[in-house]
Amino acid sequence: MVRLMKRVLVSAAVLGGLFGTVAAHAAPQADLKGTNVVLVHGAFADGSSWNRVIPLLEARGLHVVSVQNPLSSLADDAAAARRVIDQQQGPVVLVGHSWAGVVISEAGNDDKVKSLVYVAAFAPDSGQSIADVTQGLPPPSWAGELRKDAAGFTRLSDKAIAQDFAPDLPPVQQRIVAATQGPWFGGCIAEKVAQAAWHAKPSSYVVATQDRMIDPTLQETMAKRIGATVTRVNGSHVAMLSQPKAVADAIIAAAERVKQDAH
Repeated sequence: MVRLMKRVLVSAAVLGGLFGTVAAHAAPQADLKGTNVVLVHGAFADGSSWNRVIPLLEARGLHVVSVQNPLSSLADDAAAARRVIDQQQGPVVLVGHSWAGVVISEAGNDDKVKSLVYVAAFAPDSGQSIADVTQGLPPPSWAGELRKDAAGFTRLSDKAIAQDFAPDLPPVQQRIVAATQGPWFGGCIAEKVAQAAWHAKPSSYVVATQDRMIDPTLQETMAKRIGATVTRVNGSHVAMLSQPKAVADAIIAAAERVKQDAH
């Protein structure tokens, strides 16, 4: 009888420890309510490119807005981002994909912006443009697939979307990306950032290791130069669509640091 009671007590202790461990792992994560995330899309895209990331951010209590930038100039796109930033109550994590890395480097000087997140994005220095950052590099394979209209706005061919822009998406999603892409003014490539915000703001960088639009090696170089906290994602240029959780986790981590710094 004594032995039986000992076994029962030991079993209860083991189960108690097990359930305690499960409960600890199941504990709710810190609510990030009060922190804003402003998402800025890149060239050949629109605000819907963040659709798979937004619910993951909102699930953590973050207030999220996706900017619909016109892709017509650095000044226009930065102004669109600033309008959204101005509307936010509380600190902002400003996130930019691709060309929008230039945009957040310009617009991120706003006092409300407490952190920058570059997602497979250009991160030029003050006085630099994309042309400066890529000077000396071989032209990418997709350059021959640009389609320019009479006003100087460019689009990517369906072939480039499938092979270079979003090769890790299913064909049906590739077609949606192609259909919804925003034409990008070709002159944007030479527009220079006045004062790069990453000099004064903590930054994170999501490197897309399978990117065929912006070479991952260049991404690593830019991330190192700006002193960013780096996350590497096994995804294409549109990692926010193909690997949304990994991208969302990097943004959430930046938001957590902002909240910690505020206390």
